[in-house]
Amino acid sequence: MNAGICVPNGVLGELAGWDARRAWARGLEVARLAERLGFESVWIPDHVQAVVGDPAAPVFEAFVQMTGLAAATSRVRLVPGVVCAGFRNPALLTKMFATLDVASDGRVEIGLGAGWNEAEWRAYGYDFPDAGERLRILEDTLEVVARLRGPGPATWQGHRARLEGAVCVPAGVQPRIPVVVGGNGQRVTWRLAARHADELNLDAPTVEQVAAWLPVIRQRCEEIGRDPATLRVSAQVWWNRAGPEQVGPERVETLGRLAGLGLARIHSDLPGAPESDEPLHRFAEDCRAAGVRLFPAPSTEAS
Repeated sequence: MNAGICVPNGVLGELAGWDARRAWARGLEVARLAERLGFESVWIPDHVQAVVGDPAAPVFEAFVQMTGLAAATSRVRLVPGVVCAGFRNPALLTKMFATLDVASDGRVEIGLGAGWNEAEWRAYGYDFPDAGERLRILEDTLEVVARLRGPGPATWQGHRARLEGAVCVPAGVQPRIPVVVGGNGQRVTWRLAARHADELNLDAPTVEQVAAWLPVIRQRCEEIGRDPATLRVSAQVWWNRAGPEQVGPERVETLGRLAGLGLARIHSDLPGAPESDEPLHRFAEDCRAAGVRLFPAPSTEAS
């Protein structure tokens, strides 16, 4: 099992009161340190304003921040956790991912979800459809991504999206940019992941939930004749959801149990990371103790 870090970008209100230049620089520092410590990936939430605390606190736009992180790092995977499908035209979104893959020399992943935070949708002038409609938008987006990565011009009509002789060149550096679908919806989201994704990313599950959900995820693959082993399963783990941050033996045990269940990777925000490097060092120590894979430090740092 690999591990990643959520780069502070303000969505949890963690940058309230920060100067914008200082906040931007700290995000780059965290990503560089995550790379040096051997973490596999850095994750950037896709929100346009804080979802916790003061909505006027600083928040960086995900794609611009990922571009900055691409220039500041050389090895870590760059994953949005996850892009709200309803915020951007799906064809343009695919183009953005493809361009970012070139900019990062083949390190980007296409993370997609239905979106959930009504306040920011309305604040930025979007209608907020019901859950069923948001999932149909996600389905359209996944279909557009697939078609634009195929050969030749793409023409297609979906529920809300359409393509009329569209091409996406360059399509990226990777032969096929991995697709990550995020969400805990067993009936729709997991079926969309089984049909379209390389990875299903679960949001804040307990170890017990992961154990109970994995057979259902396998079933969603088997329903369409897909080998369940070809769909990776990962999780965003919130160490501070139940109170004080879990560190040391308790976190090591949790990491070991998640790895034992067969998760491909986990990623987490680390309380205190905006202000200090110590939480990243402690997390790396716990990962090593749990047998989680960490990568060798790059031989040279990106400037």
